[in-house]
Amino acid sequence: MEVESSSSKDGKSARSLPHDHTGIRRRRRNICFVVIAVILAVALLILILALTVFKAKTPVTTVNSVALKDLDFSLDIVRLRVHLNVTLDVNISVKNKNKVGFKYTNSSALLKYRGQVVGEVPLPARKIAADRTLPMNLTLTVLADRLLSNPNVYSDVSSGTLPLTTSTRLSGKVYILKLFKFHVVSYTSCELTINVMSRTVDDQRCKYKTKL
Repeated sequence: MEVESSSSKDGKSARSLPHDHTGIRRRRRNICFVVIAVILAVALLILILALTVFKAKTPVTTVNSVALKDLDFSLDIVRLRVHLNVTLDVNISVKNKNKVGFKYTNSSALLKYRGQVVGEVPLPARKIAADRTLPMNLTLTVLADRLLSNPNVYSDVSSGTLPLTTSTRLSGKVYILKLFKFHVVSYTSCELTINVMSRTVDDQRCKYKTKL
């Protein structure tokens, strides 16, 4: 009798094992589903933040003022040449509208005469903190050898005006949540006319362009 009772108990234990394994597999499967759901929820949250609160925005470069710092000129009527030295003080500001820092690479501010580069000043690479504005005071000097090689200089100065253009281009990257990288570029260009006789800057017109 005792032997039969023992055999009966062993049979019940053997029959219960498949049910135990099924329960364990079900729990593991449920845990996997929960982990996957959490990962997807976190990924979705990061994506929503990247497209809303931390959405990449282009920095804005603004020319606040352009002033004539120095102007010396003389006309050589015999040789139809002009000796000219021009220095401009340009005040610009770069506003980073992003919720993260914006880092731009080395660049230059250019001074042009009728499309020809006649002066430039380097803009070293820097990082602008989130929602901050970086002011820049630039001094642009005309390189006389470049300017005098242009045949239009004599006639322009003789008429009393000298058309110039200042331009800057800042190119950099914005990293959103250290996962998404965006390349942004900010352009600014100002056309101005220097009145040689009154030694003033006239007819200043600036254009701005950004690219993301």
